[in-house]
Amino acid sequence: MITVAVRHVVPATPRTRIISLDFSSTPFPFTAGQAVMLGLHGSPLRKAYSIASAPWELEKTAQLQVLAQVDDTGGPDPHLELAASGTLLDLEGPFGSFFLPATTDDGLLFVAGGTGIAPLRSMLIDRMSRPSNEPMALVYSARSPEEFAFRTELDALRAAGRLAMYFTVTRSPDAGWTGRRGRIDRSLLENALPSPRSHCLICGPQQLVNDAKALLAALGVDENRLLVEKF
Repeated sequence: MITVAVRHVVPATPRTRIISLDFSSTPFPFTAGQAVMLGLHGSPLRKAYSIASAPWELEKTAQLQVLAQVDDTGGPDPHLELAASGTLLDLEGPFGSFFLPATTDDGLLFVAGGTGIAPLRSMLIDRMSRPSNEPMALVYSARSPEEFAFRTELDALRAAGRLAMYFTVTRSPDAGWTGRRGRIDRSLLENALPSPRSHCLICGPQQLVNDAKALLAALGVDENRLLVEKF
């Protein structure tokens, strides 16, 4: 276990916060897709958070980012309710085996629900830092248009032609949203899937993960190319 300070906390969506941790004096090697256990310094409470940063970003900025849910009172979940600039947190890890495959010539499909975007964002940014012509697509489901974390960054990647993006909103009555509505279904995944031989990385609530796995298998994706993380 190590103790690190919070560099800053910024809103990502109405129900999430990006918490940046200061690693300016502590090396922390990890692999994109891994997670850490975090809690207030000295508290026995710990919770797992996927790392949203790519490894090269930590090396460049000395900051590591996690995406924390906000509870019904408007504060971060009870494990980090006092997190602010300068707050000390106890951290364990990294851990987990939710990794990008070494070879993905047939493309990558990322499927995210809610805060499940965090480890997928780490993988995306990590892979895009390397020379590659492989097609990449992201299917991202959220309750409302405001709930898409890292939206500005993802839109920029789509505009640059580096990432095919498929957003879908499941609950919002917002008449201003002209994009897709409803849960992730077969037609959405079929449109997004670069190839039946693509590796598919799925992260989100258990039902979303289970449904996406079944739908992709029905589309001909081999089970060993379906890599999942659920919460």
